[in-house]
Amino acid sequence: MIFTTLGRYFFRRYAVITSWFLIGVASLVFFIDFSEVSGRMSNFPQYTISGGLLMTAARLPNILQQTLPFIALFSGMATLMSLNRRYELVVTRAAGISVWQFMAPMVVGALLFGLAGTFVLNPVAAWGTSRALSLEAVWRMKANPLAPSVMPWLHQNNGEEDTIFGARNVSEDGTELYDLTVIHLTPDNRIAYRQDARTAKLEDGYWLLNDVAETRPGERPKTIPEVRIRTNLKPEFMSESMSRPEAVAFFDLPRKIEVANALGISPRALQTQFHSLASLPVLLVAMTLIAACVSLKFSRFSQSRSVILGGILAGFVLYVVTTLVKAFGSSGVVPPFVAAWLPVVVAMALGSTILLHQEDG
Repeated sequence: MIFTTLGRYFFRRYAVITSWFLIGVASLVFFIDFSEVSGRMSNFPQYTISGGLLMTAARLPNILQQTLPFIALFSGMATLMSLNRRYELVVTRAAGISVWQFMAPMVVGALLFGLAGTFVLNPVAAWGTSRALSLEAVWRMKANPLAPSVMPWLHQNNGEEDTIFGARNVSEDGTELYDLTVIHLTPDNRIAYRQDARTAKLEDGYWLLNDVAETRPGERPKTIPEVRIRTNLKPEFMSESMSRPEAVAFFDLPRKIEVANALGISPRALQTQFHSLASLPVLLVAMTLIAACVSLKFSRFSQSRSVILGGILAGFVLYVVTTLVKAFGSSGVVPPFVAAWLPVVVAMALGSTILLHQEDG
């Protein structure tokens, strides 16, 4: 039915209503997030209104990506309610068209909406998230150089000595450290001396420290412009260990997972993110079926508020369960594939079963 005149009409109505919901939610999220960013970062010396607007715009796609299931739910409910109020569904049913036929254009629309979220919105969201994190790190470093460390202490053995690294700020890929402290240990695990550097960059086979203040027991501190410390760490290891799944685009996730496995880093969070994005189109279809379950029985004047609230509650519960199981997948409690797909499959089966019971008995 999707290629018939009626199917194209239903599809167009669904696409228009979804677009308006998307624009409205994006505008609301932008203003709310800008207020939050302004309140949280206005005390930073580097913060400006234009910088706040830029950070909010960079964060917007990632936040909007998380609202897609609710947009699909509300747009599905709004489309069916508008069709009911104008008796268009009544005429459609009277013409002998079943619920599965006139729901097909909306299901296809939800599927295309989900594919756009995975293949178009997600890469933009990943890029914007990485830019926002980098900008926030710069602001924090300029505002308070003595802030607590954001990088865990790193213990390395290069074959000659043991060293312990700690930095107050770290770049997005983990290969550049700012305001770091390096503690050199003796073979019997005693502190030999300490080095404080303004910056350090991970090169091929060594850390390059700049503006180093070296302190040894019984000696006066001395300043060294540049120091090299041998290391067995590879830039790929630091990049993978510091990567945030939401800052990685869908197309880059398979390569990141492969590299993480090769380096011995747990890829569960990346795998969970990959399967969650892959299942997003099916999740939006499930949301559309849930919207149909609570919207098809509406009449023109006596809409049931309890049924509307029931649909919203059902969608909210599905979203919470999906997020919770995703956290279990990232932590390794359940396999990432199961964590991402199980709630979606259950929701699809439940929505289809309810529609079958309502429409076909």
